[in-house]
Amino acid sequence: MDEQIIEDSTDDSKRTRSFVIRITYLLLAIDVSCLFTLFATFPYLVRKLGLDTVGFGYLQTIFGILQLLGSPIFGRFSDRFGARAALTLSFLSGSLFYLLLSISTSVPLLFLSRIPSVFMHGLPGAQMVITDLTTPTERGEALGKLGLCFGLGMIAGPFFGGILATKFGIYSPMYAALMGNLLGCVLTRACIPSHIKPKSGSLSPANGTSKSNSVFNVNEIVRLMKFPDVRPIFTIKVISVLPTGFFMVMFPVISINSFDQGAAEAGYVMSYFGVLQMVVQGVLVGWLTRHYTDGTLLLWSVMVASATGIAMALMTTVFHFCIIALPLVFALATLGIITDSILTKAVPPSDTGAMLGICASVQPLIRTVGPTIGGFLYQNYGLSAFGYLNFVVNLVLFCYILKSNIPLKVKKER
Repeated sequence: MDEQIIEDSTDDSKRTRSFVIRITYLLLAIDVSCLFTLFATFPYLVRKLGLDTVGFGYLQTIFGILQLLGSPIFGRFSDRFGARAALTLSFLSGSLFYLLLSISTSVPLLFLSRIPSVFMHGLPGAQMVITDLTTPTERGEALGKLGLCFGLGMIAGPFFGGILATKFGIYSPMYAALMGNLLGCVLTRACIPSHIKPKSGSLSPANGTSKSNSVFNVNEIVRLMKFPDVRPIFTIKVISVLPTGFFMVMFPVISINSFDQGAAEAGYVMSYFGVLQMVVQGVLVGWLTRHYTDGTLLLWSVMVASATGIAMALMTTVFHFCIIALPLVFALATLGIITDSILTKAVPPSDTGAMLGICASVQPLIRTVGPTIGGFLYQNYGLSAFGYLNFVVNLVLFCYILKSNIPLKVKKER
């Protein structure tokens, strides 16, 4: 298979590139399905092994910290050895994770099973392949379609996990996830070219390209942050999603205490949220990126997020949340995709993996600090605190973007 398909414009290379992109979408769907297969059964396994609520919190915190630490390393690994090697590493780590989980008959083994998750980064791995295979003008739409695959995995995973657990026991979803990850590893090695990254351009001679072959070099992260637009855009990416991230982390508690929902009803709401995310990322964002610049969409998403904050502060029922969810998902999905797109365009092609790895650290960061900060806000200031915080933070960011040098030309150049 041609290893420089991104630079070749022949019909055969275009078909090859299209095939690899479709395989990447399939691989992400497999990865997410395997992960969400456990969501319906994992709490029962934790309870069966005698782990209390505090212990479960520690388990989730360890998972978040490992993901947070592993994301930048995973990105550097992709730049050093290629996106295929990175995806393979993700699936192998996932296989070991599910294998250890399937033999976890004690609490120490349960904690030990979390260690391989440091390199479980299926979504960033897929983003790296898509970034290497697409031109800057195609990138936003192609990255958006990954959300469709992610949503399909969110829907299929719990469904099949529940069926497997009911018919074959609580450990059966873990065996299925193990087989799915091994299948993903085989497909990655067979269908993804070993080197698809385009040659580095002369993006910013002042900062240059990487001079280190080490995947553990912290100076490389500092170097990337010195590129024009990287630091402000990354700051916007992190700060804008924190209020909503805190809310979503606390949603299981909020659904019980504020919305008076049972477990089943809360699950339905989260499924509804996942379907909205799938449609917005897979369809709407792609259409928008064909007609508007990244700067315009960034401004819109922050503006919508700020306005949604007021609605969140006033909501009192789950019906209100279901209405607010549409603009909320639009803001989150659009901002996430557009900032990833801008940041990968702001660094040399040789560093896009590292940049996506840094971007992937945002969600683990929220999962790590979210329960503490979100719990403090909810306990001391109530549900409305999340909405007011979302409004103020994104309003400040909106004013900042208007005064910055980000181009906001409405019509997209073709």
